Amino acid sequence: MNGKELIYKAFNNEKLERTPWVPYTGVQVGKLKGYTATEVLKEGDKLYECLMESNKQYSPDGQPVVFDLQVEAEILGCDLLWADNAPPTVKSHPLADSKEIPTKIPAKTEGRLPVILDVMKRMKESVGETTALYGLACGPFTLASHLRSTNIFMDLYDDPDYVKALLDYSADVFIAMTDYFVEAGMDIIGAVDPLVSQISPDSFDEFMMAPYKKVFDHIRSKGVFSSFFVCGDATKNLEGMCKSGPDCLSIDENIDLIGAKKVTDKYNKVISGNIQLTVCMLLGNQQDCQKAAIEKIDQMGDSNFILAPGCDMPYDTPSENVIGIGQAVQNVESTRKFLESYVRKDIDIEVEMPDYENLDRVMIEVLTIDSATCAACGYMTAAARDMEAIFGDKVEVIERKITEMENIVRIGKLGVMNLPTIAINGDVKFISIIPNRDELKAAVEAKL
Repeated sequence: MNGKELIYKAFNNEKLERTPWVPYTGVQVGKLKGYTATEVLKEGDKLYECLMESNKQYSPDGQPVVFDLQVEAEILGCDLLWADNAPPTVKSHPLADSKEIPTKIPAKTEGRLPVILDVMKRMKESVGETTALYGLACGPFTLASHLRSTNIFMDLYDDPDYVKALLDYSADVFIAMTDYFVEAGMDIIGAVDPLVSQISPDSFDEFMMAPYKKVFDHIRSKGVFSSFFVCGDATKNLEGMCKSGPDCLSIDENIDLIGAKKVTDKYNKVISGNIQLTVCMLLGNQQDCQKAAIEKIDQMGDSNFILAPGCDMPYDTPSENVIGIGQAVQNVESTRKFLESYVRKDIDIEVEMPDYENLDRVMIEVLTIDSATCAACGYMTAAARDMEAIFGDKVEVIERKITEMENIVRIGKLGVMNLPTIAINGDVKFISIIPNRDELKAAVEAKL
């Protein structure tokens, strides 16, 4: 049985001979050939070359062709900020000052879609018989946020009808992307919507249920499988996500995987994840990654589980760590025996914490995975930056990225378990919830 057949068995809720493995490589594949993130996201030949290399080295049962949530936004008028070691980020929002409902649906001839669709077809021809290929598109809420900016979190309360209309439009954009990706040969369509973790279950039911049922019903009508990708602590929304109708939920390290699988098993859904991106895959060694993989495999049983990183892997993730997981998946017993006496070293770094009792201004610390690569982290950081415009030098905003070892220690000292989170003068205030402007302003004023 090849990898694609194994993935299909998982999605069909059948008992598995071994755990399937899907590395969410994204721009990390560029590192294999010395190309920047910008190069692999703009130049088809380089992207294809790197994908083929990753297919050879990482032993994937399934793999995404592109992991970039800004493709649709760019076509719809958002300006992007490009980087060498991360996907682009949205820097302008065409609906920030206007409550319009767009009518434009991206055509497959626009923006970077011709490059992406061509590479999808080439991958299908080259490895599509043995590897399940994922077509990932930006989910409706994150796309709506790209267009409207953080204003959408105020709109949830102030103008719910507008939000519903904008989400319905964003769902139509997603459906068009689905059609293009299926035509190009994709086996699984992923709705990647990191911001879903930032709203309450009531808001999910009110705003997300209808557009996502529409999306997943359409994917099913095309005869392919679907996956709902979320970042952050979406524990509170797992039931709603299952009820919206995907075949699989893809979750990150913020969620207790064992507890989450109890929910997904209740609805007979596949769950995928959730090897730690930074502490393990980026900053750990090969043995750390293999041990994490074996632990997940042992915990999850022999059905309804696909091993994967928690989300899109950082560009600088060492290739040997990804290779090691592929080896562990293929050789579970021998890897377990090899790691019998291995113990991970604790982080031993001295970090000086701010003197929170004697600050001369309000310190807003945004504790993130990385605002450049995590949409929820980016919008939480943007919300904090808005306070600088309101309060001037009375406020200092600092992003603490978990991609830096000392910040892992800082976050631990603050007692933070979920990202992104905002702490104000050392007090943890907003955990995996992006506050609206009034909420955050009131929290800052309370500290002034």
